[in-house]
Amino acid sequence: MKKIALIPARYAATRFPFKLMQILGNKSVILHTYENTRDTNLFDEVWVVTDSEVIFKEIVENGGKAIMSKKNHESGSDRIAEAMENLEADVILNVQGDEPFIDKVTLQKLLDLFKDENVKVASVMKIFKDNSLVNNPNYVKVVVDKNFNSLLFSRSPIPFHRDQEIEPVYYEHIGVYAFRKKALMQFTKWEMTPLESIEKIECLRYLENGVQLKMVITEHEGVKIDVPEDLEKAKEYLKTLN
Repeated sequence: MKKIALIPARYAATRFPFKLMQILGNKSVILHTYENTRDTNLFDEVWVVTDSEVIFKEIVENGGKAIMSKKNHESGSDRIAEAMENLEADVILNVQGDEPFIDKVTLQKLLDLFKDENVKVASVMKIFKDNSLVNNPNYVKVVVDKNFNSLLFSRSPIPFHRDQEIEPVYYEHIGVYAFRKKALMQFTKWEMTPLESIEKIECLRYLENGVQLKMVITEHEGVKIDVPEDLEKAKEYLKTLN
């Protein structure tokens, strides 16, 4: 299989504008994400796909590969699908630009799923260790069936803890996706769906069109940068890696 990693990188994020160009250690958040993905050596090619000349320049001037997005897009998947029109690959991995600490073990688990020809789309989740975050809408939750196929994604706590005698396991959805090219291109032909519009979670478009995501569990503890406080957490986490 030819495997390509694409990193959608939007400059003007709603909750934390310009977050991808914030300095983390001695380099920008987006450069950390790009280099960590490239250095896994799992991919034939790694590209940043961006609407920003600033981010494009940041990647290219540091020896990386970047593609300028020509259109405005509602989701990262739409953005990378535009780039894929001119690229050949069997499996495309979408790494969110605000996930600077992505690790090789997790990405390998995702790619291994595609040995099963029935898998069209896959993603990552991890068990919440701090249940106080379950009610935080910045953390997307996912519930799965016994075969780890996704049933629902939500910013609300799922499952609802009605039976107090049962301790639920809450899974956080990590924004890393892998697709077969055909599935990704189909995604762009579907209109935005009702749940996707309400929740602002792009993978709900797959579920609402009858495509389940195969999920893998990661134990990797990174930091996703959604809001300014996350950047401070990331700086502290980075110190533990040095």
